[in-house]
Amino acid sequence: MTKVKGQVALVTGGGQGIGEAICRRLAEDGFKIGVADYNETTAEQVAQSLRDAGYEALAVKVDVSDRDQVFNAVNTVKNHFGDFNVIVNNAGLGPQTPIHTIDYDLYRKVYDVNVGGVFWGIQAATEAFEALGHGGKIINASSQAGQVGNPGLALYSSTKFAVRGVTQTAARDLAEKGITVNAYCPGIVKTPMMEDIAQKTADEAGKPYEWGMEQFAQHIALKRLSEPSDVAACVSYLAGPDSDYMTGQALIIDGGMVFN
Repeated sequence: MTKVKGQVALVTGGGQGIGEAICRRLAEDGFKIGVADYNETTAEQVAQSLRDAGYEALAVKVDVSDRDQVFNAVNTVKNHFGDFNVIVNNAGLGPQTPIHTIDYDLYRKVYDVNVGGVFWGIQAATEAFEALGHGGKIINASSQAGQVGNPGLALYSSTKFAVRGVTQTAARDLAEKGITVNAYCPGIVKTPMMEDIAQKTADEAGKPYEWGMEQFAQHIALKRLSEPSDVAACVSYLAGPDSDYMTGQALIIDGGMVFN
């Protein structure tokens, strides 16, 4: 992508996995980074490693299911760096949820993080862009499982379908403000969350871990699991100027699992 200079990006769920990879890639692209995570320790570790590498980064603790905390995180990053240009609503939960196992508390927990966190991020970023007198970019985490329902993942898949809908609607609502809204749809990524899903899938079937991972990986055209850096490269494009004429889209970065 074309390098940016001095712009500010906040990444939720930035303390590990895909979020950490996004923080690192956007820092390399020239962004000042707000590393936002529920786990304050991992957020600070990522931010410190970026500072050690010569980048500007600030760790912020946030529970994205809490609207006030999301607004506070965005304002903290905006005030610290003096600008705000991109939010990546990346934080999410992906529990194994066969239909018969879903109860109200789990339903609320997953939806409040995966969908609520996106709504609050969109609102907070829009408020920040308007206060600064310019547009910006909102980037939301959907999933391959938000394109095709995945077995045993009823809650996760349905939230990621919802994120695509929110992305399209927000793109129409915010276009006149100079704000673009897009999503990225990872496939099977080597992260602790994916490893947990694979293990629970295997446990449900009384099979070993490798069998669980194979259920998700067997139909990848490129015959390898995604690295977090693969997803970060997609987000880099969405965050940079090369995607200025794109809005309302959900880019699939899954190695060839879903073809639209």
